[in-house]
Amino acid sequence: MSAPPVEARGLVKRYGEIVAVDGVDLTVDAGDVFGYLGPNGAGKTTSLRMLLGLIRPTSGSARLFGRDPLLDGARALEGVAGFVEGPAFYPYLSGRTNLRMRADYDEPVSRSRVEEVLETVELRDRAKDRVGGYSHGMKQRLGIAASLLRAPRLLLLDEPTTGLDPAGMRDMRDLVRRLAADGITILLSSHLLNEVEELCNRVAIIRKGSIVYEGALHDLLATAASGYRLRTTEPERARMVVLANAGIEDVRADGDDLRFSADEETVAALSVALGQARIGITALVPETASLEELFLGLTGGESSDHDRAAVAV
Repeated sequence: MSAPPVEARGLVKRYGEIVAVDGVDLTVDAGDVFGYLGPNGAGKTTSLRMLLGLIRPTSGSARLFGRDPLLDGARALEGVAGFVEGPAFYPYLSGRTNLRMRADYDEPVSRSRVEEVLETVELRDRAKDRVGGYSHGMKQRLGIAASLLRAPRLLLLDEPTTGLDPAGMRDMRDLVRRLAADGITILLSSHLLNEVEELCNRVAIIRKGSIVYEGALHDLLATAASGYRLRTTEPERARMVVLANAGIEDVRADGDDLRFSADEETVAALSVALGQARIGITALVPETASLEELFLGLTGGESSDHDRAAVAV
Protein backbone atom coordinates (compact mmCIF):
# COMPACT_ATOMS: atom_id res chain seq x y z
CA MET A 1 0.00 0.00 0.00
CA SER A 2 1.22 3.51 -0.80
CA ALA A 3 2.00 5.86 2.08
CA PRO A 4 -0.62 8.48 2.93
CA PRO A 5 -0.01 12.04 1.68
CA VAL A 6 0.39 13.31 5.26
CA GLU A 7 1.31 11.37 8.37
CA ALA A 8 2.40 13.04 11.61
CA ARG A 9 3.08 11.20 14.84
CA GLY A 10 3.73 12.83 18.18
CA LEU A 11 4.73 16.22 16.80
CA VAL A 12 5.94 18.54 19.55
CA LYS A 13 7.32 22.04 19.25
CA ARG A 14 8.60 23.94 22.26
CA TYR A 15 9.94 27.47 22.46
CA GLY A 16 11.61 27.55 25.85
CA GLU A 17 8.88 26.88 28.37
CA ILE A 18 6.11 27.46 25.83
CA VAL A 19 4.63 24.35 24.21
CA ALA A 20 3.27 25.51 20.86
CA VAL A 21 2.38 22.02 19.56
CA ASP A 22 1.92 19.12 21.93
CA GLY A 23 1.88 15.57 20.54
CA VAL A 24 -0.03 16.12 17.29
CA ASP A 25 -1.05 13.00 15.34
CA LEU A 26 -2.51 13.50 11.86
CA THR A 27 -3.25 11.24 8.89
CA VAL A 28 -4.48 12.68 5.60
CA ASP A 29 -5.47 9.99 3.10
CA ALA A 30 -5.34 10.28 -0.67
CA GLY A 31 -8.38 12.11 -2.04
CA ASP A 32 -9.24 13.84 1.24
CA VAL A 33 -10.25 17.45 1.56
CA PHE A 34 -9.00 17.57 5.12
CA GLY A 35 -9.95 20.47 7.37
CA TYR A 36 -7.46 21.45 10.06
CA LEU A 37 -9.45 23.51 12.55
CA GLY A 38 -8.57 25.47 15.61
CA PRO A 39 -8.84 28.89 17.25
CA ASN A 40 -6.27 31.48 16.27
CA GLY A 41 -3.09 30.66 18.15
CA ALA A 42 -3.93 26.97 18.63
CA GLY A 43 -0.88 25.66 16.73
CA LYS A 44 -2.21 25.10 13.20
CA THR A 45 0.44 27.00 11.28
CA THR A 46 3.27 25.74 13.48
CA SER A 47 2.10 22.20 12.69
CA LEU A 48 2.05 22.92 8.95
CA ARG A 49 5.55 24.36 9.10
CA MET A 50 6.81 21.17 10.71
CA LEU A 51 5.02 19.05 8.11
CA LEU A 52 6.82 20.92 5.34
CA GLY A 53 10.20 20.82 7.06
CA LEU A 54 10.31 24.60 7.47
CA ILE A 55 10.93 24.23 11.21
CA ARG A 56 12.34 21.29 13.12
CA PRO A 57 10.06 19.59 15.64
CA THR A 58 11.27 19.26 19.19
CA SER A 59 10.16 15.62 18.95
CA GLY A 60 7.96 13.42 16.80
CA SER A 61 7.94 12.82 13.07
CA ALA A 62 6.25 14.09 9.92
CA ARG A 63 6.10 12.34 6.57
CA LEU A 64 4.74 13.35 3.18
CA PHE A 65 4.02 10.34 0.99
CA GLY A 66 6.25 8.39 3.35
CA ARG A 67 9.21 10.78 3.15
CA ASP A 68 10.59 12.86 6.01
CA PRO A 69 11.38 16.47 4.92
CA LEU A 70 14.17 16.71 7.49
CA LEU A 71 15.87 13.52 6.26
CA ASP A 72 14.98 13.50 2.57
CA GLY A 73 15.18 17.24 1.93
CA ALA A 74 13.64 18.57 -1.26
CA ARG A 75 12.84 15.03 -2.45
CA ALA A 76 10.24 14.80 0.33
CA LEU A 77 8.35 17.70 -1.26
CA GLU A 78 7.89 16.03 -4.64
CA GLY A 79 4.21 16.21 -5.47
CA VAL A 80 3.60 18.67 -2.60
CA ALA A 81 2.78 22.37 -2.91
CA GLY A 82 0.89 25.14 -1.16
CA PHE A 83 1.51 28.14 1.03
CA VAL A 84 1.69 28.93 4.72
CA GLU A 85 0.65 32.35 6.02
CA GLY A 86 -0.06 33.71 2.55
CA PRO A 87 1.84 33.70 -0.76
CA ALA A 88 4.46 36.35 -1.59
CA PHE A 89 5.17 37.89 -5.00
CA TYR A 90 7.09 40.76 -6.56
CA PRO A 91 4.45 43.53 -6.61
CA TYR A 92 6.08 45.47 -9.49
CA LEU A 93 5.94 42.46 -11.85
CA SER A 94 2.92 41.02 -13.58
CA GLY A 95 1.18 37.89 -12.40
CA ARG A 96 2.39 36.00 -15.46
CA THR A 97 6.01 37.15 -14.98
CA ASN A 98 5.92 36.15 -11.31
CA LEU A 99 4.79 32.66 -12.28
CA ARG A 100 7.40 32.37 -15.03
CA MET A 101 10.15 33.34 -12.61
CA ARG A 102 8.99 30.71 -10.13
CA ALA A 103 8.79 28.13 -12.89
CA ASP A 104 12.38 28.88 -13.92
CA TYR A 105 13.55 27.79 -10.47
CA ASP A 106 11.49 24.61 -10.64
CA GLU A 107 11.23 21.61 -12.95
CA PRO A 108 11.48 22.35 -16.69
CA VAL A 109 7.86 21.29 -17.24
CA SER A 110 6.59 24.00 -14.88
CA ARG A 111 7.20 26.80 -17.43
CA SER A 112 4.85 25.11 -19.88
CA ARG A 113 2.04 25.11 -17.29
CA VAL A 114 1.91 28.88 -16.63
CA GLU A 115 -1.00 29.62 -18.96
CA GLU A 116 -2.87 26.51 -17.84
CA VAL A 117 -2.73 27.40 -14.14
CA LEU A 118 -3.69 31.02 -14.82
CA GLU A 119 -6.78 29.68 -16.57
CA THR A 120 -7.51 27.31 -13.67
CA VAL A 121 -7.58 30.13 -11.12
CA GLU A 122 -9.39 32.47 -13.55
CA LEU A 123 -6.62 35.07 -13.72
CA ARG A 124 -5.66 34.86 -17.36
CA ASP A 125 -7.38 38.15 -18.20
CA ARG A 126 -5.39 39.95 -15.49
CA ALA A 127 -2.12 38.06 -15.93
CA LYS A 128 -0.39 41.02 -17.64
CA ASP A 129 -1.22 43.41 -14.76
CA ARG A 130 1.20 44.15 -11.94
CA VAL A 131 0.56 42.10 -8.80
CA GLY A 132 0.72 45.30 -6.73
CA GLY A 133 -2.65 46.22 -8.23
CA TYR A 134 -4.28 42.88 -7.43
CA SER A 135 -6.97 42.53 -4.82
CA HIS A 136 -6.30 40.27 -1.83
CA GLY A 137 -8.43 37.55 -3.38
CA MET A 138 -6.53 37.71 -6.66
CA LYS A 139 -3.23 37.37 -4.79
CA GLN A 140 -4.57 34.31 -3.00
CA ARG A 141 -5.61 32.76 -6.30
CA LEU A 142 -2.22 33.60 -7.80
CA GLY A 143 -0.65 31.80 -4.84
CA ILE A 144 -2.65 28.69 -5.71
CA ALA A 145 -1.63 29.08 -9.36
CA ALA A 146 2.01 29.11 -8.28
CA SER A 147 1.40 25.96 -6.24
CA LEU A 148 -0.21 24.23 -9.22
CA LEU A 149 2.83 24.77 -11.44
CA ARG A 150 4.30 21.55 -10.05
CA ALA A 151 1.14 19.54 -10.75
CA PRO A 152 0.94 18.56 -7.06
CA ARG A 153 -0.78 15.51 -5.62
CA LEU A 154 -1.03 17.26 -2.22
CA LEU A 155 -1.94 20.91 -1.73
CA LEU A 156 -1.54 22.60 1.68
CA LEU A 157 -3.52 25.80 2.11
CA ASP A 158 -3.23 27.92 5.25
CA GLU A 159 -6.30 30.13 5.78
CA PRO A 160 -6.83 30.75 2.04
CA THR A 161 -10.02 32.82 2.50
CA THR A 162 -8.88 35.03 5.39
CA GLY A 163 -9.42 38.67 4.54
CA LEU A 164 -11.62 37.98 1.50
CA ASP A 165 -15.02 39.53 0.95
CA PRO A 166 -18.02 37.19 0.57
CA ALA A 167 -17.64 37.01 -3.23
CA GLY A 168 -13.94 36.24 -2.90
CA MET A 169 -14.64 33.52 -0.33
CA ARG A 170 -17.21 31.97 -2.66
CA ASP A 171 -14.73 31.99 -5.56
CA MET A 172 -12.02 30.41 -3.40
CA ARG A 173 -14.37 27.65 -2.22
CA ASP A 174 -15.35 26.94 -5.82
CA LEU A 175 -11.69 26.70 -6.77
CA VAL A 176 -10.94 24.27 -3.96
CA ARG A 177 -13.87 22.10 -5.07
CA ARG A 178 -12.56 22.02 -8.64
CA LEU A 179 -9.07 21.07 -7.52
CA ALA A 180 -10.43 18.29 -5.32
CA ALA A 181 -12.53 17.02 -8.23
CA ASP A 182 -9.29 16.82 -10.25
CA GLY A 183 -7.95 14.34 -7.70
CA ILE A 184 -5.69 16.62 -5.65
CA THR A 185 -5.56 15.84 -1.93
CA ILE A 186 -6.06 19.07 0.03
CA LEU A 187 -5.08 19.93 3.59
CA LEU A 188 -6.98 23.10 4.45
CA SER A 189 -6.10 24.96 7.64
CA SER A 190 -8.91 27.25 8.67
CA HIS A 191 -10.88 28.74 11.53
CA LEU A 192 -13.92 29.39 9.31
CA LEU A 193 -16.29 26.59 10.24
CA ASN A 194 -18.88 27.06 7.52
CA GLU A 195 -16.07 26.85 4.96
CA VAL A 196 -14.85 23.54 6.38
CA GLU A 197 -18.38 22.16 6.66
CA GLU A 198 -18.97 22.92 2.96
CA LEU A 199 -15.67 21.58 1.63
CA CYS A 200 -14.18 18.88 3.84
CA ASN A 201 -14.83 15.18 4.27
CA ARG A 202 -12.44 14.72 7.23
CA VAL A 203 -11.30 17.11 9.94
CA ALA A 204 -8.93 17.48 12.85
CA ILE A 205 -9.53 20.00 15.62
CA ILE A 206 -6.60 21.36 17.59
CA ARG A 207 -6.84 23.13 20.92
CA LYS A 208 -3.85 24.62 22.73
CA GLY A 209 -1.45 22.55 20.64
CA SER A 210 -3.22 19.18 21.04
CA ILE A 211 -5.64 17.32 18.77
CA VAL A 212 -9.04 16.94 20.39
CA TYR A 213 -10.75 15.28 17.42
CA GLU A 214 -9.64 13.62 14.18
CA GLY A 215 -11.94 11.72 11.85
CA ALA A 216 -14.76 11.93 9.35
CA LEU A 217 -16.78 15.14 9.46
CA HIS A 218 -20.07 13.24 9.24
CA ASP A 219 -19.03 11.12 12.24
CA LEU A 220 -18.38 14.26 14.26
CA LEU A 221 -21.73 15.75 13.28
CA ALA A 222 -23.42 12.44 14.14
CA THR A 223 -22.22 12.74 17.75
CA ALA A 224 -24.69 15.58 18.25
CA ALA A 225 -27.98 14.50 19.77
CA SER A 226 -30.73 14.81 17.18
CA GLY A 227 -33.90 16.66 18.03
CA TYR A 228 -37.05 18.03 16.47
CA ARG A 229 -39.01 21.27 16.55
CA LEU A 230 -42.78 21.01 16.28
CA ARG A 231 -45.19 23.86 15.55
CA THR A 232 -48.93 23.20 15.35
CA THR A 233 -52.25 24.99 15.21
CA GLU A 234 -53.04 23.87 18.78
CA PRO A 235 -49.90 23.89 20.95
CA GLU A 236 -51.56 22.73 24.18
CA ARG A 237 -53.34 19.74 22.64
CA ALA A 238 -50.22 18.90 20.65
CA ARG A 239 -48.17 18.79 23.86
CA MET A 240 -50.58 16.20 25.31
CA VAL A 241 -50.22 14.04 22.20
CA VAL A 242 -46.42 14.34 22.27
CA LEU A 243 -46.25 13.35 25.94
CA ALA A 244 -48.51 10.37 25.29
CA ASN A 245 -46.21 8.90 22.62
CA ALA A 246 -43.58 6.43 23.82
CA GLY A 247 -40.01 7.05 22.71
CA ILE A 248 -40.17 10.83 22.88
CA GLU A 249 -37.81 12.42 25.40
CA ASP A 250 -36.68 15.81 26.63
CA VAL A 251 -39.94 17.57 25.73
CA ARG A 252 -39.73 21.30 26.30
CA ALA A 253 -41.70 24.35 25.27
CA ASP A 254 -40.07 27.11 23.25
CA GLY A 255 -42.72 29.78 22.82
CA ASP A 256 -45.46 28.20 20.71
CA ASP A 257 -43.06 25.47 19.55
CA LEU A 258 -42.27 22.14 21.17
CA ARG A 259 -38.79 20.70 21.08
CA PHE A 260 -38.02 17.05 21.81
CA SER A 261 -35.68 14.16 21.08
CA ALA A 262 -36.81 11.02 19.24
CA ASP A 263 -35.80 8.65 16.45
CA GLU A 264 -37.29 8.87 12.94
CA GLU A 265 -39.80 6.04 13.42
CA THR A 266 -41.19 7.65 16.57
CA VAL A 267 -41.52 11.00 14.81
CA ALA A 268 -43.37 9.35 11.93
CA ALA A 269 -45.81 7.78 14.42
CA LEU A 270 -46.24 11.15 16.13
CA SER A 271 -47.18 12.86 12.88
CA VAL A 272 -49.86 10.20 12.33
CA ALA A 273 -51.16 10.66 15.90
CA LEU A 274 -51.36 14.43 15.46
CA GLY A 275 -53.29 13.94 12.23
CA GLN A 276 -55.72 11.55 13.88
CA ALA A 277 -56.26 14.14 16.61
CA ARG A 278 -56.99 16.70 13.87
CA ILE A 279 -54.13 18.92 14.98
CA GLY A 280 -52.60 20.79 12.07
CA ILE A 281 -48.82 20.59 11.74
CA THR A 282 -47.27 23.81 10.41
CA ALA A 283 -43.65 22.70 11.03
CA LEU A 284 -41.93 19.49 12.06
CA VAL A 285 -38.24 20.13 11.56
CA PRO A 286 -35.20 18.00 12.49
CA GLU A 287 -32.49 19.91 14.32
CA THR A 288 -28.90 18.87 14.96
CA ALA A 289 -25.94 20.66 16.44
CA SER A 290 -23.90 22.60 13.91
CA LEU A 291 -20.18 22.18 13.42
CA GLU A 292 -19.78 25.53 15.18
CA GLU A 293 -21.53 24.23 18.31
CA LEU A 294 -19.45 21.04 18.31
CA PHE A 295 -16.26 23.02 17.71
CA LEU A 296 -16.97 25.37 20.60
CA GLY A 297 -17.66 22.39 22.82
CA LEU A 298 -14.41 20.67 21.90
CA THR A 299 -12.31 23.81 22.22
CA GLY A 300 -13.94 25.08 25.36
CA GLY A 301 -15.60 27.96 23.53
CA GLU A 302 -12.51 30.10 23.79
CA SER A 303 -9.88 31.71 21.64
CA SER A 304 -6.32 30.72 22.38
CA ASP A 305 -5.18 34.28 21.72
CA HIS A 306 -5.59 35.09 25.40
CA ASP A 307 -3.19 32.56 26.84
CA ARG A 308 -0.76 31.44 24.14
CA ALA A 309 2.29 33.19 22.80
CA ALA A 310 2.36 34.57 19.29
CA VAL A 311 4.71 31.80 18.16
CA ALA A 312 1.85 29.29 18.39
CA VAL A 313 -0.07 30.32 15.30
